[in-house]
Amino acid sequence: MTRGDLARRLATAAIGLPLLALALFWGPPLVIVALCVTVAAVGLWEFYALLAARGLAPLRVTGYVLATAFFLQTVRPALVPPALVPIAAVIVLCAMLTRGGDVPGSVLSAAATLLGAAWLGGLGGTMAALRLVPPERGGPWVEMLLLTTVMTADSAALFVGSAVGRHKLAPRISPGKTWEGLAGGLAGGIVGALIVRRFGLQWIPVAHAVVLAVLVTLGGVAGDLAESLLKRWAGVKDSGALFPGHGGMLDRLDSLLLGAPVLYYYLLYAR
Repeated sequence: MTRGDLARRLATAAIGLPLLALALFWGPPLVIVALCVTVAAVGLWEFYALLAARGLAPLRVTGYVLATAFFLQTVRPALVPPALVPIAAVIVLCAMLTRGGDVPGSVLSAAATLLGAAWLGGLGGTMAALRLVPPERGGPWVEMLLLTTVMTADSAALFVGSAVGRHKLAPRISPGKTWEGLAGGLAGGIVGALIVRRFGLQWIPVAHAVVLAVLVTLGGVAGDLAESLLKRWAGVKDSGALFPGHGGMLDRLDSLLLGAPVLYYYLLYAR
């Protein structure tokens, strides 16, 4: 990363993070839910653009309809039938049959359409659902736990990897990532999670907070690698140019999308 890239990243963060904190702690929960809808929609648009870069033609309208259903099923399960996944597969199949031309290409497009809808819609819904946690269980602090864990892990991994990183984690997918950076990221994620727990989530046992931080960090790394693989497949550097120094929306969401379900299911089943 060049000094210019770092400066743009810091400038973007200096503007975006305070606004996000204001919305999180002083705005009603629906503000964050609406924000999650927006970022998931933009991320899905970028995902379908990556498919188009490789010559696939995603079923965009169908994909957005299904993404909405996945999102609602996660945030408000009572609104959507529990058998959504097989129903969604049938809908995509029927939509695909309306297209002529290249049959193998149509099958790949249909599969990728469903993948994007589940990824951005379903997992984006877990991000929104975290803000709907009742105040007695932390309210906005749960969302802050996700954001802080991912951001401190990402920052620690970047600096530790740049300073002492020698052993490549996934050289064919993301040459810049190292095992040393991963270790630093895990440490940073744990520290960030424990700080948030101390201020707003003391009902979560310390041991649970540590395990959650490790799982969220690992989920974030997996999400980042998955998106890196997708970008290499599409032959692009970033998913977009929405955030100077940070790339597109999908570049910002990749870690959160696989970190959020960890907290979502912990809160769903923890007693």
